[in-house]
Amino acid sequence: MSGALKEDGRRGVTILGSTGSIGCNTVELVEARPDLYRIEALTAHSRVEILAGQARRLKPRLAVVADESAYGALKDALAGTGIAVAAGPAAVVEAAQLPADWVMASIVGAAGLAPTLAAVRRGAVVGLANKECLVCAGALMTAEVAAHGATLLPVDSEHSAIFQVLDATQPQAVEKIVLTASGGPFRDRTLAEMEGMTPEQAVAHPNWSMGAKISVDSASMMNKGLELIEAHHLFAMPEERIDIVVHPQSVIHSMVSYVDGSVLAQLGSPDMRTPIAYALGWPKRIFAPAPRLDLAAIGQLTFQAPDSERFPALRLARTALQTGGSAPTVLNAANEVAVQAFLARRIGFLDIARVVEETLETVEPVTPSSIDDVLEQDLRARRCADAIIARRGKR
Repeated sequence: MSGALKEDGRRGVTILGSTGSIGCNTVELVEARPDLYRIEALTAHSRVEILAGQARRLKPRLAVVADESAYGALKDALAGTGIAVAAGPAAVVEAAQLPADWVMASIVGAAGLAPTLAAVRRGAVVGLANKECLVCAGALMTAEVAAHGATLLPVDSEHSAIFQVLDATQPQAVEKIVLTASGGPFRDRTLAEMEGMTPEQAVAHPNWSMGAKISVDSASMMNKGLELIEAHHLFAMPEERIDIVVHPQSVIHSMVSYVDGSVLAQLGSPDMRTPIAYALGWPKRIFAPAPRLDLAAIGQLTFQAPDSERFPALRLARTALQTGGSAPTVLNAANEVAVQAFLARRIGFLDIARVVEETLETVEPVTPSSIDDVLEQDLRARRCADAIIARRGKR
């Protein structure tokens, strides 16, 4: 831990993306234990009112809004508090560089790459809720973690589950890991029905409360494809030894299968405060106010294989991982663009996967040697996806 922990015995915490669903849940857990945690910095993209409210309650050293046009509003909202205020992407990176012991990396999308890397490079313990860090730059990120003695703690419920039941001392004993998927709101819909699904229907997740983009990814099952790539890097697991199973109740969050036939699973109510609390308290456990699991009340747990025809995102993610290089970066960037176009009603729901597939076929993969290379490929893929969507709109 850094010298900041020794100041008053509390763990210094920075939350990158404090106004999103993961960030707000983290704030709730930190607020419940002022004896254990103090806030170094909070960052948001543009939700000034929420950020300012969090800052007034938690009194961080620094509050940052990535959208520079929101700087004045944040400065006015925090006037007289003594809290430093800054704006812009570079300021978000500076927030990540402050001497917090523990950093929540919950900025959605490729925008989270640079600040997460900044926290890693100073050897912080990083709670990783940003899939794109490992999807877009997995090899680079894990190399930086090793080089700087940082610790990555997965916050996604699936990867947290695997982290909790994986015997890292015996990697040769692991046969495979199994990621569970709720199947999203469209798991029982036909292709014809899915063609006409609206953004409102796509974001209405049956089990989890999440932001719009992640909810759409769940509906398309792209979230599970991204998690597959992430698991490959987090646990050094080959793609062919990562399975996906649809589990509608979202009670078993993932499993590890061992060579002796044992299968270890982590169970819990579908509440993100549980994996966040596990990462926040690690290596100890802290209380989380998540509903307690009552298996008798649930009655049954069911499973089924994912349908690759109705959910082609899973096939696309496996193909991108097998291709390697920048292909996962292209996959992620094209998906972000396509999801935003769907939310804006510019394309249909099934067009999301079509745009991603065409972008993967168009953008030639390279082997990135730096984050700048990753960002360059990300931009190329976004431009390509935008062009594909524009062409579709003219049909």
